[in-house]
Amino acid sequence: MKKNPYPIVLKILIIGFFLSSCGSADDRWQAVPANPPGSSRLSELLRSDGIDGYATAVKPRKFKFPDDHGPHSEFRNEWWYFTGNLDGEANERFGFELTIFRFSLTPAITSAVDSAWQTNQVFIGHFAITDVGNQAFHVAQRYSRGAVGLAGASAEPFRVWIDDWSIAEAGGAPGELPAWRLQARDTGFAVELDFVAEKPVVLNGDNGLSRKSAEVGNASYYYSLPRLRTSGSLFVNGQSHAVTGLSWLDREWGSSALARDQRGWDWFALQLSDGTDLMFYVLRGTDGAPDEFSAGTWIDVAGVANALARDDVVIEVTDTWQNERGDRYPSAWNLSIPDRGVEISVRPVLADQELTTNVRYWEGAVDVEGSSAGRIISGRGYVELTGYAGN
Repeated sequence: MKKNPYPIVLKILIIGFFLSSCGSADDRWQAVPANPPGSSRLSELLRSDGIDGYATAVKPRKFKFPDDHGPHSEFRNEWWYFTGNLDGEANERFGFELTIFRFSLTPAITSAVDSAWQTNQVFIGHFAITDVGNQAFHVAQRYSRGAVGLAGASAEPFRVWIDDWSIAEAGGAPGELPAWRLQARDTGFAVELDFVAEKPVVLNGDNGLSRKSAEVGNASYYYSLPRLRTSGSLFVNGQSHAVTGLSWLDREWGSSALARDQRGWDWFALQLSDGTDLMFYVLRGTDGAPDEFSAGTWIDVAGVANALARDDVVIEVTDTWQNERGDRYPSAWNLSIPDRGVEISVRPVLADQELTTNVRYWEGAVDVEGSSAGRIISGRGYVELTGYAGN
């Protein structure tokens, strides 16, 4: 999961859009500054302002794969969201995130100008590595217009990219589970990873329709690939590491989602040692209280999805972390699902995993321990926290 569009964040996107068109070939991407101004308001890109002319998510649809791995340009926004926990051959521990967002600036191109540079699509990428052993967190950002090959997305073959950051089909036959390759590089850190899905696509919400508020159209189409067997290489701190592990893909697209009285969310994606998986997001109101549209999915060993409502999951914050600006985030949780006998604790592997990109949010690798149906379990995963940092 992930965002009043035009006033703040979309202005940033438009600036990036024009920078990418005016710069030289060497200026097509930009790493985020060390201390950017930032905004915590990922939610501002997901409100219903200015969505006339776009398609909206209003009822369940029939998903079709591999087509739906590709873009849905009739909707205003979508993203391909990869996170994972990786181990090196000498017991090194890493986390990674690569997200590519697609945004439409207008529902359609209306200009009569005939130019290969003309497009209404903007792509933004966030890339982060958590180096647990060195207690270091590395972040980069890129953005580009979706024209002349600078950035884009396609369904057949599947590929989404910004410059040399990419996620692409890497073999497999029709009907087989996805096999993909991810590549991203910035100054001082990089990954090249291969993914093979161990479970089928999971449709979240009502057969893939994820409602975020009572207003019609405040929803997205949302599916996950919760277990991607991962192998490849990771470069950080001057060293290259052969790595293996598990990754998670979240895919969403829509044109709005959040209501005015919703501020942000806490999102959990957890892979447990007994082969089950949990995705749950707590939508928070402006008063900080959990919203009634908070929801998630319990995924059994065979990959069968079971929808979870707000009251099915109880989450208690047991610790917090404060950044240098004084913004305070939750930093440890007790989570229970009483009907399933699940009692687990969730803790970050590193307290400071805050992304200071054009928007400011926390997303990081976590460890899990506890019990399920009376059996001891452990696990790993990722947590995302938005709406906590001030502008």
